[in-house]
Amino acid sequence: MASVLPACEHAAKPVCAMMTEKPRTPTVRERSRACDERADIMTSAPQSSVRPGAEPLERDGDSTGVLLVHGFTGTPQSMRPWGEFLAEAGLTVSCPLLPGHGTRWQDMNATTWQDWFAAADGAFNRLRERCETVFVMGLSMGGTLTLRLAEVYGSDVAGVVTVNPSLGTDRKVAVLAPLLSRIVPCLPGISSDIKAPGVDEVAYGRVPLRAFASLRELWAVTAPDLGRIVSPVLTFRSRVDHVVEPSSGRILLAGATSCTVSERILEDSYHVATLDNDQKTIFEGSLEFVRTHAVVSG
Repeated sequence: MASVLPACEHAAKPVCAMMTEKPRTPTVRERSRACDERADIMTSAPQSSVRPGAEPLERDGDSTGVLLVHGFTGTPQSMRPWGEFLAEAGLTVSCPLLPGHGTRWQDMNATTWQDWFAAADGAFNRLRERCETVFVMGLSMGGTLTLRLAEVYGSDVAGVVTVNPSLGTDRKVAVLAPLLSRIVPCLPGISSDIKAPGVDEVAYGRVPLRAFASLRELWAVTAPDLGRIVSPVLTFRSRVDHVVEPSSGRILLAGATSCTVSERILEDSYHVATLDNDQKTIFEGSLEFVRTHAVVSG
């Protein structure tokens, strides 16, 4: 590792003194500067290649469109079976790869929730240009982004389907994320929280802390505005989820007071339920939801 001290400081001291004196522990400010320098190097480097399976999903269908949005550190791979199911039913489907995802976890630390929302917003508006009716559906943070779209676009969103959406956390250490992100770039994370054996999620195994700090900002923006949603909402929540706590579900049910919200509990899946044992319940339930509300919207 390169020293965070200027080279001239070493040159001003005799070699024998440098060999015998105890190394000084870098201050928080110095570590922060070093992290910033590494981030500058990272963002100026060529973009990393997309991991196999993490590619965006686009399927042409009829005049009813569905935007699918994957979760924090995840990829469209977690949404692909869902998207293919809806496409086979004749719907037009779009699932973008959010900025900073599907490559290296380091790339995520150079992005913010505004970047992720902009990608979802752009995909939503492209669907609006092609389709008469558009639904938005998301997993985890993808659910948060779809709720935000419904807050912003009102009745232009025909309906919202979320799977284990995140709107906060009970983990007290989360409030330290902005400070920790200036000292360490990441912490170990949870990926492939799936009950079904032999199923893996294409996702980062680490939590990029700058990105996580921005996710907290997305929660702070989205949760207070849930009352602005007028579109019908169908939300699926896993009984056992090692990533998103039940409190997020309570925040959604308590905050979305201007629309109908139906919650369905998934008894046999963990967090990434779109790849888990209850995926059929999600897929068929969301298609029924679309067929019901597309008629009303049309």
